[in-house]
Amino acid sequence: MASIVQHALRRKPVSVIAAETGSDGGDGQLKRSIGLFGLVAIGVGSTIGTGIFFILREAVPPAGPAVIVSFLLAAVVAGLTAMCYAELAGAVPVAGSSYSYAYTTLGEAAAVVVGACLLLEWGVAGAATAVGWSEYINQFLGNVFGHQLPVALSGAPSEGGVCNVPAILLVFMCAALLIRGVSESAKVNTIMVAIKLLVLTAFVIIGAQGFQSGNLHPFMPDGVGGVTVAAGLIFFSFVGLDGVAAAGEEAKNPHRNLPLALMISLLVVTGMYVAVALVAVGAQPASQFEGQKAGLAKILEDVVHAPWPGTALAVGAIISIFSVTLVTIYGQTRILFAMSRDGMISPVFHKVNPRTLAPVHNTVIVAVVIAVLAGFIPLDKLSEMTSIGTLTAFIVVSIGVILLRRRAPELPRTFKVPLYPITPILSIAGAGVIIYKLQTTTLLVFAAWMALALLWYVVYARGHSKLNRHAPDMEDLLEQGGPS
Repeated sequence: MASIVQHALRRKPVSVIAAETGSDGGDGQLKRSIGLFGLVAIGVGSTIGTGIFFILREAVPPAGPAVIVSFLLAAVVAGLTAMCYAELAGAVPVAGSSYSYAYTTLGEAAAVVVGACLLLEWGVAGAATAVGWSEYINQFLGNVFGHQLPVALSGAPSEGGVCNVPAILLVFMCAALLIRGVSESAKVNTIMVAIKLLVLTAFVIIGAQGFQSGNLHPFMPDGVGGVTVAAGLIFFSFVGLDGVAAAGEEAKNPHRNLPLALMISLLVVTGMYVAVALVAVGAQPASQFEGQKAGLAKILEDVVHAPWPGTALAVGAIISIFSVTLVTIYGQTRILFAMSRDGMISPVFHKVNPRTLAPVHNTVIVAVVIAVLAGFIPLDKLSEMTSIGTLTAFIVVSIGVILLRRRAPELPRTFKVPLYPITPILSIAGAGVIIYKLQTTTLLVFAAWMALALLWYVVYARGHSKLNRHAPDMEDLLEQGGPS
């Protein structure tokens, strides 16, 4: 038992991470090809679209027009955490994101648990966005050709469908692009993000013409409780912040660009979310959001009494949700890459193509798993599981800032969290409150997932850890709590 505890508390030295990733000036295994603009596009691309195109139908029913406050609440908590991410990303620019941060601060077992959270976060988010994509495909086909895909081929079993074929196709298209290389994927994503922002700006301008102040009353029908429930669902929309950190090993000048990209992404995302949500609840009564398919497109159609703006928005959503799915699959493959390199999972996830330096086997496996989730699981079951994985990762990052400040105060930091330690403490508290408001079923499933992660650590990861090759003396380990 003592041996298990000792191994569980081992921490991976920052110097080892720097040598592996090339952030100390050496050569890493992944190609550094993403600049500041590309990093911002990853953050914005994996966030805007994940939520705003279809989460309103889930978030407006409990919050009413006060869903605007829910977005701001989620943004405040995400902003506090974004600053914590920025400090760690600037100090430890690595592909593993929160997993690697946990490894350097909390220990090996905690890192595996966080890795499991990230796999849940990214895998389920990729599936959920793919499910939403098929809805806008149907919206476009209906408007342009007068026919939609049959429910059997575009809906989950619980919705009367057999398999969501468009969602599966989207996942494999994104995987094919990622296999070609991260540089090509980043360029395509940047173009899609630009289109996405133009489409949403057009929604705000056109939708504002149908704004009616009466739609904002009653503003908070279910009180503060409804607002916090909606904020928990909306947190699913901020998963993209972790995408910037996940690109740490492929970023140019990572110590400068990662923190900067995180903060720019947060500002762009929050501003667009609030603007779209305000126009949406002002142009349509809150009672009409529940269960509404392709909601933003329908709002525009009702405002101008014509199908063309809805068709244009559907096209924008098709393009933008493609970029979201692309980045979520990318994020998961990089988490698996880092875990495999540390020996926590099979070496197959760590192999890269010698020409493109892309983890091909990793990407294929991830695509298959996400495609199965997207094809057969309904959206409402997916979004809350993403939220709790995201929130747990956020808490770990905030704790990591505090621990790394104490253990390695001399470590160069290109960004420091303001109002330390108040900011990370508030971040932890905010995420904890939202977790508390999630459904009991979600919490139970998540607890079971964490138990499986710990079992995996004991059975496999502990014995295959690369730290076994140069483990310190166990007596020193007990005194120190692990290598720093």
